[in-house]
Amino acid sequence: MPPKVDAFRTSEVLRGRQAMPEGSFLRHLPDDTWPLFVSAWGLDARVYERDEELPLGPDDKNVYIILGGCVLQERFPLGAAAASTRITRFRGVGEVVGEAKLIAPEAAVTTVCLATTWVMPCPAQRMNVLLRRQPRAQQALLCSLEDRNRSDEMIYCTPNRSPVQRVGGLLLRLAGIAGRTNSADPGQVTILGPTQRDIADALLMGVSTVESAVRALRDTHGVITSRYRQFVVTDLHALRDIALSS
Repeated sequence: MPPKVDAFRTSEVLRGRQAMPEGSFLRHLPDDTWPLFVSAWGLDARVYERDEELPLGPDDKNVYIILGGCVLQERFPLGAAAASTRITRFRGVGEVVGEAKLIAPEAAVTTVCLATTWVMPCPAQRMNVLLRRQPRAQQALLCSLEDRNRSDEMIYCTPNRSPVQRVGGLLLRLAGIAGRTNSADPGQVTILGPTQRDIADALLMGVSTVESAVRALRDTHGVITSRYRQFVVTDLHALRDIALSS
């Protein structure tokens, strides 16, 4: 059965009426510029299922804008044979992935969908033309990449913080870029896809340490519930207080 796009508010997103996460490319992009992307590549937008890879190998030609869902990216700075040195990052709604192809067409990054994920493929060469003709779109991309760098520093590069703060910070980030709300209980945010192993790899922590942190967030602080590949944030404000506490 082909993947379905029903889970996403497609018309709202394509018309620019869906609020996008703070700091994302689509949040920075001016309202009058998004229709240019939609008219060029909106019909090519498609859905990938959980555990499918986005085509971002050295011979692939597209970059992708994530319109719904969440992906996990892995890079191997010392080569794939040195798997222990991999760098793991999560990317979500409104973000551009594979952006290195805009300057190096042969660039590659392993990108796996953690849940059903809706993306817009943009041919790198044509996107470069659009960005050169639309300086505000180019600025939006640069601003989003800088915001991403700052967010990554806060989440992934603070080993001196406690495991509860670090895991809480990552879950807070995932709630913002990949969380889904339910009209029946709008105070809760559901994060689908990541495993505790994924979180451990991203934060360079042991799985048992992540398990203990998740248990504390769930049982001691009461800010999440958890099951396999699913976290539900039940108190977003309290989770933010934990994640951002000094």
